[in-house]
Amino acid sequence: MAEKKVILKIKRQSSPGQPAHWEEFSLRWRPSMNIIICLRDIAENPVTRDGKKTTPVSYDSNCLEEVCGSCAMVINGKVKMACSALVDQLTQPITIEPMTKFPIVRDLAVNRQFMFDSLQRVKAWIPIDGTYSLGEGPRVAPEIQEKGYPLSRCMTCGLCLEVCPQVNSGNNFVGAAIISQVRLFNMHPTGAMHAKERIRALQGEGGIEECANVQNCVQACPKAIPLTESIAEVNREAWKQSLVGWLLG
Repeated sequence: MAEKKVILKIKRQSSPGQPAHWEEFSLRWRPSMNIIICLRDIAENPVTRDGKKTTPVSYDSNCLEEVCGSCAMVINGKVKMACSALVDQLTQPITIEPMTKFPIVRDLAVNRQFMFDSLQRVKAWIPIDGTYSLGEGPRVAPEIQEKGYPLSRCMTCGLCLEVCPQVNSGNNFVGAAIISQVRLFNMHPTGAMHAKERIRALQGEGGIEECANVQNCVQACPKAIPLTESIAEVNREAWKQSLVGWLLG
């Protein structure tokens, strides 16, 4: 009986300025294989399907349990987390490509710095004075905790940006994940003190007005975060803040 194989076609690029090319690999199948295991097998023996020696495939990964968000890539034409993409659930040959909405670093590794810069832009943190103890913070109501927990599961993986048609070279739209984090931090009793600043940061170029409500983001999110709900709520707050500013203006 022939040994069961896993066939992968991987898009490779040695550096941002170099042309991309494809390499095909044949691996020994094992139960419960995911894409990360496949990439590790290639690293142990970097030989293509036709027997040519090559280099290990570059990619990002860390937690291997869909928490860190670093192993996002395009698998069989759909953006997924490689650690939870099981080989037995994928059609072969399995094609693996880097995400397209972020600058390429090498092979499957991309630079998602734009997302972290956007989080900084909207002050996605709870400000506290670290010079002395402020004691216990304000209590958060259970209903607020219940709303906020799903939002806190965001991994900054970039899947929502990858599937968003508004994230392109023609604008600087921050994307659904960033907008949802604004909602999360504005919910917090301490974070709410800077709610207007966060909303103001989304009223400029690349902000909430760029969203076309296509809703690809909520379908792609691996954590089932209610992104469209967050976009709608933040959009309402932005309109209120703009209206009040106009009336007082």
